[in-house]
Amino acid sequence: ARSPAMASAGGAEPERPHPKPFLIGVSGGTASGKSTVCEKIMELLGQNEVDHRQRKVLILSQDSFYQVLTAEQKAKALKGQYNFDHPDAFDNDLMHTTLKNIVEGKTVEVPTYDFVTHSRLAETTVVYPADVVLFEGILVFYNQDIRDMFHLRLFVDTDSDVRLSRRVLRDMKRGRDLEQILTQYTTFVKPAFEEFCLPTKKYADVIIPRGVDNMVAINLIVQHIQDILNGDICKWQRGAVNGHGRTYKRPFPEQAESSSVLAAGKRSHLESSSRPH
Repeated sequence: ARSPAMASAGGAEPERPHPKPFLIGVSGGTASGKSTVCEKIMELLGQNEVDHRQRKVLILSQDSFYQVLTAEQKAKALKGQYNFDHPDAFDNDLMHTTLKNIVEGKTVEVPTYDFVTHSRLAETTVVYPADVVLFEGILVFYNQDIRDMFHLRLFVDTDSDVRLSRRVLRDMKRGRDLEQILTQYTTFVKPAFEEFCLPTKKYADVIIPRGVDNMVAINLIVQHIQDILNGDICKWQRGAVNGHGRTYKRPFPEQAESSSVLAAGKRSHLESSSRPH
């Protein structure tokens, strides 16, 4: 595909107008499988093999929008004493502005956060317009201004013991001390989940038990996204699903064998990174 800025025989090629993206929020506790669910959706839609400038579906993470820490906060973070699970840990203004520009079909620059040094890096990631945007994070439904932007809200509901074991294994592979991992979990992660993340589950339109292991849920969501990519978007307008200004909120059924829903696509995607959630 040619870049919009590429010159043609008749001069500069005008940029193709893009429809406003369909924005999907994906929330859930730490290590619940949010990013894995998003990546599986991308895979089943055939988007992983498409050039990043041409993908129709992109993944964006709330973890890219952590606040720039002061020297004192950074020192605490390096000791595992900073609460990254608190709403104030995120730059909500920048997050809202970025999502607003994405919904308007604009190309945006997303911050790059280094979770080893707990710093926002100078370089940014360019995100090109897409038809469907998956925005995942532990608190994507906490801020009302951001929550109201989503056309569809998913909550990945995974057992707390499973989430803890995943987090311990993940952090130990990063060279972190087990005692520090458990102390941080009991001091910050678990209380913050119960106070800030879990209450936002009530805002979800769809609850996905067991995350990516629930392929019935994944395939149903993929089919709906395919409908959007095919232009059948009218039934997706928020508040018009059941005719009473509210969308249905129910868990998906237990896991069962179901066929994968595949489709070719084009537009853009922000690569997921190694991060705390």
